[in-house]
Amino acid sequence: MAVMIALAGNPNVGKSTIFNALTGSRQHVGNWPGKTVEKKEGRLRVGDEEILLVDLPGAYSLTAYSIEEIITRDFIIHERPSAVVAVVDASNLERNLYLVAQVLELETPVILALNMTDVANSRGLKIDANRLSQRMGGIPVVEMVGNRSLGLDQLKQAIAQVSAHPPQALPQANYEGALGKEIVALATQIAANPTLTAHYQPNWLATKLLENDEAILEAMEAQDENALLEAAAAAQERIEAATGEDAETLIADQRYTFIGTLVESVLERPSQSILTTSDKIDEIVTHRIWGLPIFLLMMWLVFQFTANVSAPFLDWVDVFMNETVYGWGVALMGALGLGDTWFAALITDGIIAGVGGVLVFVPVLLFLYFALAVLEDSGYMARAAFVMDRVMRWMGLHGKSFLPLIVGFGCTVPAVYATRTLENEKDRKLTGFLATFMSCGARLPVYVVFGAAFFGTASGNLIFAMYMVGIGVALATGFALKHTVYKGQSPAPFVMELPPYRAPRPRDVWRQMWERVQGFLIKASTVILVVSTVLWLLMAIPGRANAGSFNDVAPEDSLFAVVSGAIAPVFKPAGFGSWEASGSLMTGFMAKEVVVGTMNQIYIGEEHTAVTEPTTFSQQVGSTLLGFGKAAVLTVQEVLNIAPRTVNLIPGVQIGVFNFFGRADEVADNTRLEAALINSFEQSAGSPELGALAAVAFNIFVLLYVPCVVAVAAMRQEFGSRWTWAQIGYTLGLAWLGAVVVFQVGKLFI
Repeated sequence: MAVMIALAGNPNVGKSTIFNALTGSRQHVGNWPGKTVEKKEGRLRVGDEEILLVDLPGAYSLTAYSIEEIITRDFIIHERPSAVVAVVDASNLERNLYLVAQVLELETPVILALNMTDVANSRGLKIDANRLSQRMGGIPVVEMVGNRSLGLDQLKQAIAQVSAHPPQALPQANYEGALGKEIVALATQIAANPTLTAHYQPNWLATKLLENDEAILEAMEAQDENALLEAAAAAQERIEAATGEDAETLIADQRYTFIGTLVESVLERPSQSILTTSDKIDEIVTHRIWGLPIFLLMMWLVFQFTANVSAPFLDWVDVFMNETVYGWGVALMGALGLGDTWFAALITDGIIAGVGGVLVFVPVLLFLYFALAVLEDSGYMARAAFVMDRVMRWMGLHGKSFLPLIVGFGCTVPAVYATRTLENEKDRKLTGFLATFMSCGARLPVYVVFGAAFFGTASGNLIFAMYMVGIGVALATGFALKHTVYKGQSPAPFVMELPPYRAPRPRDVWRQMWERVQGFLIKASTVILVVSTVLWLLMAIPGRANAGSFNDVAPEDSLFAVVSGAIAPVFKPAGFGSWEASGSLMTGFMAKEVVVGTMNQIYIGEEHTAVTEPTTFSQQVGSTLLGFGKAAVLTVQEVLNIAPRTVNLIPGVQIGVFNFFGRADEVADNTRLEAALINSFEQSAGSPELGALAAVAFNIFVLLYVPCVVAVAAMRQEFGSRWTWAQIGYTLGLAWLGAVVVFQVGKLFI
């Protein structure tokens, strides 16, 4: 059996970076708390020894306040690793050593990894690593700069050394006075119980009982250890009577006394505090006045980047999928002698049109995830949570709750699971409820296609507006719940480390982009493929008598159209009461990307056949490569144009934009889907102006209504059926009301 080593540490100390460097793991390295919710495993070979490394969730202590801390503590207690590599931020030594002190109380061998020593040095801090090792009973202390792999070999040697010869005596906080006497008495009672000593170290368990640790108290109750619980309660009363303080406060105070004495003997501080580059940037970025506008500006730039910079590649993929690949599919079916069969229609008008219509938006997602990865890896995301703390408290939450909401910009499912990082049940449920209003990457294709169709180069404005509306609705909902369901409950305290700023590493940015896009592609090859196939089948079946035969029926007479038409009147007050729009929303329950795929099948499923004149395969390949090159050049142009187009929003300001092909400010040619959407929504609403308004209302409904079935399943797992059904009912009603209000109120101004 391989030796097992656990990595533990506070969030944002570089623990996962060190884990990746040791194991070559492909785990993403996050810059804010809660990225790693469950432990990750990897293999490390040192000489002839194979070592199993376990990356535990970031935790500030081993007191069971959050799921992260419970996972970390239970692993160390019950799995009993050979040693724990305690990764600490050398620039915040005293705060980080609190977790280390608790690990030492478990009598588990410890290796201290002093990470970020470059940051400590930049602040004028000097740590005597050798003296620190001596004061901590001779445990190995390794100075490291994890993101540059400095100290990695020394850490491997320390792991090998401790695995072979674990230290026998470990330093611990010295609990004195009445507290110390009661801990000894309880530990003696515990030591006489073989059932307890098989799972717990007596002194540690005694300390936890006096701290009123909820998880430990529940475990003792489950084991019918009533005598021990009564003894602990009596001990707490004697301690408070003798000292005037509760036992939990005394334990924390004496731990910090132990840590403070230790740090003073090994740490040399500068005579005057030194402002680092990160500190200077934070004076502006986290400013109480300018912090929020800067955050909004960053989000604006992200969505301008997402909408406009990705547009050239979106157009290229659209031509490639809906013309080139579709043509190849038609040719292949003809070569197989299946040209006019239902099977050929399924492949071309069903699968290629449905799945291909969704794959068109892969460039959009790549650019979005690239922008978010850069912000995260640079350290800005933690600042965003800090800046939003005041806003979140307005609705009964705190800045840490904003982090799952940010995750929701990528996907609602991990956002729901990210609520596990929050300490109490109220915060978890409320944050999970609000996370569904964050515009996930699956909704983005809908915004992009409608934005391009109805607003041209200003499509980024629609996208930004949808994201801001989602945040606004979440804030309003949270405020309402605070004053109703959670009335009178104060938000939990907000504690979070701000990592130093750093240049994003291309490898980590690419890894995060690919992981997220890979999930989208997997969904396209499974859920979207199935939905597209079922949708084609429903559109191939006649829904009315004498409407035709299988695979020979007008779209408006199909079974899908008949079912969709039955609910279409519900959306008439919102301006899009057509069977096409309502049917697309129905399939969106499965996955929001399917809304676009459905529209692709409904509106242009059979229009591919007359798209282009016949060309040879080599000509098609050449044209595709030429289009790719042109898209790459136009992408550079759009990157350069972000700044001038943003500045041009200022009234009275108009500066020039880059124009490589003489088309920088021209409205791009609409795709067939965009042209069909314009025609359909203008007919439903009654005029071109109202058609654009109805399109906005449709996007409002997509933003607010029930998330995909996978997200609903995740909510049910995390929060229970009752809460999930409440969320479904609330979002459906709010989405309809929001769409109707936008359309009806908007009509008054047109």
